[in-house]
Amino acid sequence: MVLDDEDFAEGTQKLTCPGEPITSSHAFMRGHGTYVDNEEVIASVAGTIERVNKLISVRAIRARYSPEVGDLVVGRITEVQPRRWKVDANSRQDAVLMLSSVNLPGGVQRRKLESDELQMRTFFEEGDLLVAEVQAFFADGVMSLHTRSLRYGKLRNGQLITVPPALIRRLKSHFITLPCGVDLILGLNGYIWVSKHLKQNEQEGEDAFDAEAVYSNRNDDIDDATRAAISRVSNIIRILGAHFVPLTDTLLLDAYEWAVEQEGGVKDLLNSDIGDALVSAVAARS
Repeated sequence: MVLDDEDFAEGTQKLTCPGEPITSSHAFMRGHGTYVDNEEVIASVAGTIERVNKLISVRAIRARYSPEVGDLVVGRITEVQPRRWKVDANSRQDAVLMLSSVNLPGGVQRRKLESDELQMRTFFEEGDLLVAEVQAFFADGVMSLHTRSLRYGKLRNGQLITVPPALIRRLKSHFITLPCGVDLILGLNGYIWVSKHLKQNEQEGEDAFDAEAVYSNRNDDIDDATRAAISRVSNIIRILGAHFVPLTDTLLLDAYEWAVEQEGGVKDLLNSDIGDALVSAVAARS
């Protein structure tokens, strides 16, 4: 495989495998996932070839999430420690959520007291799911999270789907609401939360901060139609992830509309023939 400028036209994607030559042109520079041998740029991992100006890199198909400050992530509490929680965020190391980086009862900006530390498990405990933002990194590379925004915090009323982090594109907003009454949170770490729609006025506004509701472990009542919609969206994401299709808000909406048009059952989507037809239909629409 010898590539030139025309091979990197906008919107094209090329797969490569380890040891495969990408280009021998001196106009390109090597990036992550490549090495140089006999003046040729060669792939060192299996993945998609990406180009930024003259920089050539290979984005691995299967890789741990590499966080950046400001990323939105979905994670699971793995351990409660003094004044902090450890969070599985699908990265090389567990992330850390400090007690000082969460909203607590009695005011968002107040100081954290010893009584708050004694009640940490009333806010988050092992196994809880949450959405947070990457705030900074410690000296050892561990990422520090925060949930100070009222859109962040504990997750309820839904289910978690895992896809390769490489499939999550950076969007203007990673909070997506589908017309079927389902909310999506696309974590850049490959964890996706699919849940019942929460009205906007319940999500925002400091006056609306209700610690008992925000940190509750009890799910709301969910009607059968919403449960079916959540399951359908979850199965669509599983299919697209299995076919390694990058996920965006418009693509997920097109996929859901196609699935509804088929008038089949929720479980039918998991049949290989219907899954292949779904991927083909979405590719044709885009």
